[in-house]
Amino acid sequence: MPNAASFQLPQEFLIVGAAVQTGLFEELKNAPCTLEELAAKTKSEPRALWTVVEALIVLKYLKYDGDKIKLTEEADNIFFNPGHDSYTGFSFMHAYNLLKAWIQLPEVMNSGKPVSKKDAPRHTQDFIRAMSHHARQSATQIVDYCLKGLPAGARVLDVGGGPLTKAISFAGKGATVTVLDLPEVIDMMQPELDSNLPIKMVKGDFTIGLPPGPYDLVYLGNVCHIYGEQENRKLFQDAANELEPGGHIVINDMIRGTGDMPAIFAVNMLINTPTGGTWTFEQYKSWLTAAGFSTAPWEEVAGRQLIKAARVR
Repeated sequence: MPNAASFQLPQEFLIVGAAVQTGLFEELKNAPCTLEELAAKTKSEPRALWTVVEALIVLKYLKYDGDKIKLTEEADNIFFNPGHDSYTGFSFMHAYNLLKAWIQLPEVMNSGKPVSKKDAPRHTQDFIRAMSHHARQSATQIVDYCLKGLPAGARVLDVGGGPLTKAISFAGKGATVTVLDLPEVIDMMQPELDSNLPIKMVKGDFTIGLPPGPYDLVYLGNVCHIYGEQENRKLFQDAANELEPGGHIVINDMIRGTGDMPAIFAVNMLINTPTGGTWTFEQYKSWLTAAGFSTAPWEEVAGRQLIKAARVR
């Protein structure tokens, strides 16, 4: 049923997002500051900064230590302590960056075209952080599901796997992994890759083609919703061409018709992409069959919806 509580403004989210964007938390991570010092470091107008700082103190992100402003222990754990249960880093900033686009939904409904935008490099970083953070929680169970029935030392193509969370987990299970992602993502993540792992990163665009195989598994983690039927049909056919007979393709994505979120997420793709959306299982099955796959019923693994299909021709 409709929920009027959902109509409330997300003030805390907007305040914290603005503090991240201005570098406030990063500066306080380095050392506590007076208000004047923090204004100079963040290039903020003093009255505006004071107003935001006072709100962050009420919200328990900041506190005063004498005349110095510092992070609370809770905020430090959320933003800067990867070992803590409450850690998110700044992964939530991807949602913050999307807000400007969502506000233009009426214009998108009138035109049928996505919001015109040019992502800043920081936005790409925020997106990668978000994908990595959310994927980490389910990586082991999903990788086990993907590798089931494949030979030891399986050859895996991780399409759009730039955040490296799944690739590292695949490698930890003995697989040899090729990661395909856009050049800017590879450039960002390559320095973070342990060179001793059997992972090769390849710059490219999966709508144009895939790195040559053969592979035992092609893993599509949250990529099919970016594009429509034509692009996904081509992607599945390209995957079939690079797979060994009997090799698997696994799609990790929201399946339309299985709950509320796939329909709501489709609006996000309407706003941000020319042809993206969420697709029903029957649509996926039809496209996979046309590419020469036999598709098993979809399964939920670690809270994610997965479709596995085997190449039969």
